[in-house]
Amino acid sequence: MIEIKHLTKKFGAFTAVDDLSFNVKKGEVLGFLGPNGAGKSTSMKMIAGALTPTFGNIHICGIDITKNPIAVKKKIGYLPEGAPAWGDMSVVEFLKFIANIHGLFGKLQTIAIDKTIELTQLSQVLQQPIDILSKGFKRRVGLAQTLLHDPEILIMDEPTDGLDPNQKHDIRQLITNMASEKSIIISTHILEEVEAICSRAIIIANGKILADGTPDQLQRMAADHNGLHIHLTNNNSDSDINNITKSLLTLKYVDDVIKMSENHIMIRPENRQNISTIISKHMSDNSFNFDQIYLEKGRLDSVFRDITTINTSDDKGLIK
Repeated sequence: MIEIKHLTKKFGAFTAVDDLSFNVKKGEVLGFLGPNGAGKSTSMKMIAGALTPTFGNIHICGIDITKNPIAVKKKIGYLPEGAPAWGDMSVVEFLKFIANIHGLFGKLQTIAIDKTIELTQLSQVLQQPIDILSKGFKRRVGLAQTLLHDPEILIMDEPTDGLDPNQKHDIRQLITNMASEKSIIISTHILEEVEAICSRAIIIANGKILADGTPDQLQRMAADHNGLHIHLTNNNSDSDINNITKSLLTLKYVDDVIKMSENHIMIRPENRQNISTIISKHMSDNSFNFDQIYLEKGRLDSVFRDITTINTSDDKGLIK
């Protein structure tokens, strides 16, 4: 559905996007992650046809965007950063204006607008000028114009920005419900959003792709992936805890034992392997007093920090 090859954008001597190549299939929700200035919005503008690449090729549903931009844009719903709209128009006037642009008239227009209003929960503000709406409602108006023509491709820059927790939940659920029939790219700074709705994520920094994989694959890159947290009972003295730590450090595959708090230790295994069975047996065999052991899955925020601070020329840990 989306094919990107060697996408590059230069502004004078500055390279904002540096040789990006990736594909997005139907049914995929791709999270586009990166620090501020990484090149996310610039990449999305080029994919949506709002910005011309310096180099590279973009094909949407098999159509070259440079050779047939109008045909491509008919297939795309694009929510840009800030969700710009005509502020002096009412919400319903704006949606009719957008419907006209997409060639939706008469009954087709009415059906499309009614469906979109229901999806984005805009019924209570239809007659209000967009300028006076809250940031959350303005964002929903932007989302409505993105969905109005039922496009095959959705490209959304921070789709839940400015929404309250309930609204965020609704929009995430909407994206999830649409995912099987569309190809979707979203940029977000909310890492829990990636876990909630994305089937895949790309992390970029300085215009380069640093990692590409499912949320689970990215989590497995965390330094603490498969770390074992052990909560010791309160009757353990400092001496007991030291003895437990020393005992655990003698075990094969144990790289380190870290004291997290007074009665909480974490075991970091070698090569991020799962050694929960070995540890549980060792604790029981030695009658060590504990009440809970649980496995650390790994946190996307720590992976994000680690990846985006490495030198972009170093591909260690890059998921192919």
